[in-house]
Amino acid sequence: MKLRQKVIFLAITPLILALIAIALAVRHQSVLLAQQQRDTIQQAYLSSKEAELRHYVALASHSIAHLYESGRDDEATRNEAKRILSSLSYGDDGYFFVYDMQGNTLMHPRQPELVGRNLYEMRDEQGQPTIQKLLQRARAGGGLERYMWVKPSTHKSGAKLGYVIPMPKWGWMMGTGIYLDDVDRALAQVDVQQSGNIHNTMLWIAAIAIAAAVAVGSSGLALNISELRVADAKLKVLAQRVVESQEEERARLSRDLHDGISQWLVSIKLQIEAGIIRLTSGQAGQQQAAQAAFEHAADQLNNVMGEVRRISHNLRPAILDDLGLAAALHHLGQEYTLSSGTPVHFEAEGCTDELPDVANTVLFRLAQEALTNIERHAGASRIEIGLTGERGGVTLRIRDDGAGFDAEGIALHPKRGIGLRNMMERMDAIGGRFDIASSGDGTVVTAFAGNEYS
Repeated sequence: MKLRQKVIFLAITPLILALIAIALAVRHQSVLLAQQQRDTIQQAYLSSKEAELRHYVALASHSIAHLYESGRDDEATRNEAKRILSSLSYGDDGYFFVYDMQGNTLMHPRQPELVGRNLYEMRDEQGQPTIQKLLQRARAGGGLERYMWVKPSTHKSGAKLGYVIPMPKWGWMMGTGIYLDDVDRALAQVDVQQSGNIHNTMLWIAAIAIAAAVAVGSSGLALNISELRVADAKLKVLAQRVVESQEEERARLSRDLHDGISQWLVSIKLQIEAGIIRLTSGQAGQQQAAQAAFEHAADQLNNVMGEVRRISHNLRPAILDDLGLAAALHHLGQEYTLSSGTPVHFEAEGCTDELPDVANTVLFRLAQEALTNIERHAGASRIEIGLTGERGGVTLRIRDDGAGFDAEGIALHPKRGIGLRNMMERMDAIGGRFDIASSGDGTVVTAFAGNEYS
């Protein structure tokens, strides 16, 4: 995976994970809220049904109160009470029922086939003893009881909420009930709506996640394309600078070879030829003249050898490989003092021998470039070079007391400051740090190179 793909992946992955976490949290809270809302609605429905049942039972009690409170306990009075209760129906599925305390059916207007039968041992489809539970509730003073019973309008078993009261004078249990299928339908509809809302919320979060991922990916792609173009442009500029630097170095070497070594070699050649002619002429006194010519040629050969060493040292100083960076910088300062007349004070502190060869070369070239710039532009009267070994690297500091310059402006100028940019790029290439501070009191160049380079 390429770097830009990794960057896009690392940008999108936390976003997707965050949205997934948000979606899970929203879903959990939505389910919890839906359950609470369902419980609230169910409780409200049941409360209204319970109040309705109490009113129905109170109405039925008042309807037969004149018979029950009359003190008569004959069969005619009880039959009249059962007749009145059987007539108190409310809808197809709303009716009153009467049982004795042994579980015998005394009155059931919707299921007359049950009258006279003992249902004490009857159990519903869930195995619950329906009549026993109702009788137990009645013996406890009456109240609400949920059970399963066949609905008259559909002839199917359904959940029913009953309310029973005891009638101890006659040994009865009288009650009524409301089927809860409408409550179940309302709650099922609430569940469907809440599930749909949760599903829609998840779809919205998924759409937002996809849109955000696409936006981040598109932005990253656009940024990569833009950065790639900038990098290509910088690479082209850098390649042009490399070509220009190579051409400048070749031109300098050509001038050195042509103006120095080539002319000296021609002169030496002429001196040797003149000496040979004098030796072979056989004339008196020509031997001394030939000796003088050869001696002069030997002196010029020494000059040529010195020039070759100078050029070789500028290309790659052997002392840097043999004795290390500190010795190479000290020698560089001495040569600069001899050539320019400006004193260079060098000081090394700490261990500076642990740098990689590449870092040593970069710091040496940086010092060469700095001294070249000082000679050309600063007009300094004193130069200080400090090399300090630190934990993890080496710091090179070059200070002069010459005329300062606008370092930032020069660095940004398209046609000036090539040497300064070269120093910055050399340090960037090895992962080092470069800083330059310049004022009217002089200029300080600071570079740090680490002991580890990859």
